Amino acid sequence: MGKGKRAHTISSAPAISSLVSIPRRTSGDLVFNLTPSSFLTRPSSQQLSLLPSKPSLPSRTLRWTTHSQPKRSYEEFEHKMENAPLVTLVLTYLNWFILILLGHLRDILGKTFKRGKYRHLQVNEGYAPLVSDFDSFYTRRLYMRVRDCWNRPITGVASRTVQLLGRTTKDYNKTFQLTGQISECLNFASYNYLGFAQKTGPCAEAVEQATMERGLVSGSPRAEAGSVDMHVQLEHLVANFVGKEATMIVSMGFATNATTIPALVGKGCLIISDELNHSSIVFGARLSGASVRVFKHNSMQDLHDVLRESISQGQPRTHRPWKKILVVVEGLYSMEGTIANIPTLLKLKDQFKFYLYVDEAHSIGAIGEHGGGVCDLYGIDPARVDILMGTFTKSFGAAGGYIAASKSVIDYLKLHNHAYVYAEPMPIPVIQQVLTSMTIICEQEEGKWRIQQLLDNSCYFASRLRNMGFIVYGDKGSPVIPLLLFNPAKIA
Repeated sequence: MGKGKRAHTISSAPAISSLVSIPRRTSGDLVFNLTPSSFLTRPSSQQLSLLPSKPSLPSRTLRWTTHSQPKRSYEEFEHKMENAPLVTLVLTYLNWFILILLGHLRDILGKTFKRGKYRHLQVNEGYAPLVSDFDSFYTRRLYMRVRDCWNRPITGVASRTVQLLGRTTKDYNKTFQLTGQISECLNFASYNYLGFAQKTGPCAEAVEQATMERGLVSGSPRAEAGSVDMHVQLEHLVANFVGKEATMIVSMGFATNATTIPALVGKGCLIISDELNHSSIVFGARLSGASVRVFKHNSMQDLHDVLRESISQGQPRTHRPWKKILVVVEGLYSMEGTIANIPTLLKLKDQFKFYLYVDEAHSIGAIGEHGGGVCDLYGIDPARVDILMGTFTKSFGAAGGYIAASKSVIDYLKLHNHAYVYAEPMPIPVIQQVLTSMTIICEQEEGKWRIQQLLDNSCYFASRLRNMGFIVYGDKGSPVIPLLLFNPAKIA
């Protein structure tokens, strides 16, 4: 489903923390003000008790008045991707060709003259190698050359800055030895979008208090005896935050997609997925047993063509109508920095009558005037989207994920979603982190300041990179900014 192509993309997607101090832009072409969206009223911190004796809904809930709000179009955010110069492409392909050629030559000579060193890649005493030489070729011959640039060990708390542990190697990056040197650097490699990953402050204090009073875990799946009042309170808060009727929280973000999609569709159903969807979506689609079709990334015309062909042809061999059609997209694509074209998707949804599943792992809390994700960004009523998925690992500095939908769908998922029925529930400290950070986002001043600061920093950073001559992908205002490094020599 296009995932293999993404996995080998030579790019980085820095998430610009809102607490990184970057000067405000002054150039007219950088102005990117968001108009009011449908997120009009949010519960304030005074109206939300972080540790209530029993779960309760905030006294003020979201009131959707999208009909009076100006809607946004995708063209306002779309940024045309720049093509690499021909010289850059030729030199890049030439570099990779030489590296691959030398790698295969070394393998051939090694298997011939150093059999003992390469025995783990060949059949040995009747045992096939666990990892073949072809499968491990990229790691051994290409990645190993630049391995010192990746998987850097850190110490302390990874916030707007990160402390890197210095290391050296004596065997060409096969092993490393720590030198004791510590370097403090700006953190452009995390998704701490709103700066809530901190060791001090209201979130850390609330988490410490909740841990002292409640402990760590409930010790049982939620479907049995593991559901505590804080789980229910968080589900109510998330439902209000995203503007849906009900939500279900899961302790792992990857498992949210991987276990929800198989619970929604199965044999005789059709999943139409963007070619650059996250691997958790790919994994869930494969587990479901449903037929899978892929459309070109963010191409609404290609999606239209796939829908027409799939509906007209029906199921394979029998040509019976599909039981259900589920279109799956991401609100903000974590490797490309592109934003889903939700308005056009909804037009196609009204035309072809499919269900729409939007993964907002990177968009919830990070885009939109009030941090409400793509629906907030476009001024669209979330009720028009059937399934909204999101995670707490990005904007909220925690862990886990959620599914937001109608109450009937959520009730069904709580009986059929394996991550809810069998997995351990979200730990108490993690719940409290989400409760506190989400409440801060709901604050009219500080929450909006964090979101606006993230937008300012993202626009400024991407614009300056382009002015310096770098090829940068991503739509306008996206906190994910892929910087393409074509030549392998420049990576190291």
